[in-house]
Amino acid sequence: MRRPLAGLLLATALLAGCAPPRSGTLGPAPTAAPPVADPATPATPAGTTAAPPPATPPPRPRPTTPPPAATPAPTPTGTITVELWLVRDGRLAPVRRTRPSTPATSRLALTELAAGPTRAEAATGLSTLVPAGTEPVGVAGGVATVRLAGTGDAAAVRLRQAQVVWTLTQFPTVRAVRFDPPAGAPDGPVRRADFADLLPPVVVTSPTVGQRVTSPLTVTGTADVYEATVSLRVLDGDGREVATTFTTASCGSGCRGDYRATVTWRVPREQPGTVEAYEVSPRDGSRVNVVRVPVTLVPAR
Repeated sequence: MRRPLAGLLLATALLAGCAPPRSGTLGPAPTAAPPVADPATPATPAGTTAAPPPATPPPRPRPTTPPPAATPAPTPTGTITVELWLVRDGRLAPVRRTRPSTPATSRLALTELAAGPTRAEAATGLSTLVPAGTEPVGVAGGVATVRLAGTGDAAAVRLRQAQVVWTLTQFPTVRAVRFDPPAGAPDGPVRRADFADLLPPVVVTSPTVGQRVTSPLTVTGTADVYEATVSLRVLDGDGREVATTFTTASCGSGCRGDYRATVTWRVPREQPGTVEAYEVSPRDGSRVNVVRVPVTLVPAR
């Protein structure tokens, strides 16, 4: 019995030595990176002696040419249009300014806000409560820090703060504003929603005062009106109604929604005109909460 068993064990060992490995090993891990041949140096045949490398020439002295002057930063070109939130009858109202482009958009907006309305805007009752000296301190984490100048009663200070917040948060880098020192504002940052009660029932964001408009004209804004219905009409230079329409805001009757409507008209010549947005009273059908935007009507070509 021992001889057959010994023969069987010997055959098994021989077969194991001939079979391929089953562990998938790739061999021992390398302990050093393999040498890399210099492609510019020809390999030396085995059994020969390599020639000594040529002597390294001494380094040449570097030229003493002065370094080039620093390239000045590029000057901004083009223009930028900023939205300013002014005040009418104790409520906020937007206008626009187009100025030369600048990277300091917050400073530009506050400077224009302090400059106040144009003559045409002032004729519609617009004003500003933001005095000169109001300036941005910096922006970090979406919060702009502003040094607010001026004094006044609590209502005036809050309206002034609302002007700054609604103006600066038009920029994508600013989500809120912190006033330093607080000057009557909360210690923390404030947002548009903190001053939403200072908006009138109907806001017109486009067109703006003095804008040259052609037919068809798209009127946009926000509203919090009965059944969300915003009515629009266009008056010519003689005050005659040349177009009327209505639209529905995205929310209304206790909540504010966006609206957009297109109105068409015909005038024989370029002339002053007025775009009106308003709410129709559910009591007597009269026009209430009227916003009048003086424009220049341009005939369609």
